[in-house]
Amino acid sequence: MLNRLWLGFFLVAALAALARWLLAGDAAVFAAITESLFAMAKLSVEVMVLLFGTLTLWLGLLRIAERAGLVEVLARALGPLFKRLMPEVPEGHPAIGLITLNFAANVLGLDNAATPIGLRAMRELQTLNPSQDTASNAQILFLVLNASSLTLLPVSIFMYRAQQGAPDPTLVFLPILIATSASTLAGLLSVAWMQRLKLWDPVALAYLGGGALLLGALLAGLATLSAAALASVSALVGNLVLFGVILMFLLAGAVKRVPVYEAFIEGAKDGFGVARDLLPYLVAMLCAVGVLRASGALGYALEGIRWVVHGLGMNTDFVAALPTALVKPFSGSAARAMLIETMQHYGVDSYPALLAATMQGSTETTFYVVAVYFGAVGIKRVRHTVGCALAADLAGIIASIAVCAWFFAPR
Repeated sequence: MLNRLWLGFFLVAALAALARWLLAGDAAVFAAITESLFAMAKLSVEVMVLLFGTLTLWLGLLRIAERAGLVEVLARALGPLFKRLMPEVPEGHPAIGLITLNFAANVLGLDNAATPIGLRAMRELQTLNPSQDTASNAQILFLVLNASSLTLLPVSIFMYRAQQGAPDPTLVFLPILIATSASTLAGLLSVAWMQRLKLWDPVALAYLGGGALLLGALLAGLATLSAAALASVSALVGNLVLFGVILMFLLAGAVKRVPVYEAFIEGAKDGFGVARDLLPYLVAMLCAVGVLRASGALGYALEGIRWVVHGLGMNTDFVAALPTALVKPFSGSAARAMLIETMQHYGVDSYPALLAATMQGSTETTFYVVAVYFGAVGIKRVRHTVGCALAADLAGIIASIAVCAWFFAPR
């Protein structure tokens, strides 16, 4: 799928450039495309330099948390909920700890670090699967929750915004929190409906109802603030949470007598490898998106969507951010490239860039996750996985548009 998507970007760009040359007499379009290729290749390396540091930092901190027992504590805390949502997984099974660690990486916005942990969890779940080529209920729920990507601390997006010169990279913290909560809830409810999970069980209700009440209280408090105050609160809370998590990991390690420096270095080495492996994908997708923009193809597509939205009598402010949302189910690297290109084109704190960042943080890459996670264990029949994951994607996009209109839309 990625092969066709990447090749398609270049073919569409070529057709758009030929149309501009032959029909509009714009021969300069080819110079713009060539310039864009080199500019995007340079930008890829600049982004990667910061990505090296970000992934190295957070995988090092995550290793401290793991050795300090925080992951085990979280697994025990979530154990009663997992027992209701994944009744076929025995209590204390290794899959529970790996699933918890995977969720912890996703919560921190470290999707690239979450993938290898998630693959280990999927293999453990496969040992409990009675049909080796058909996805089990537990595997489907795990994958859909991964695709919905509950991201409470999207450090990768903060990093991209910082690299593009954002005065406050954490400005999108609360919008992403609300949008990703909506996508995760939609994914969970859709799987529960298909699998007849008993979410009205008192224990499940206590966990899910408690989370819903906290989110509702947050929204109620935010509803009393002006747009300027919302942005200010989002930035403040984002910075406090970010530094608070770091302190919690370090203090937990110190209390448990973990050699925090050595543990950090051990985990940081993994971050260096993960970031290094991402560079070719980032160059490939950023160059493809740059060509698409320089040829005029992306502009034509957005104008067409804007025309349809306007014809329906709707506000068109969100249309410029849609490329990120449209490619996100297919390719994380393409969506990342779309986000960076949107920030470059409109400005890092423009409304389209803020909305694109929120969309990027609201969900994961559905078809990539399905292909990688199920392909790793030989699953061929995915059952209701894709439908439930796409429902989560749609909820995340709609919630992103709504919450960014609330927080950031020009008045």
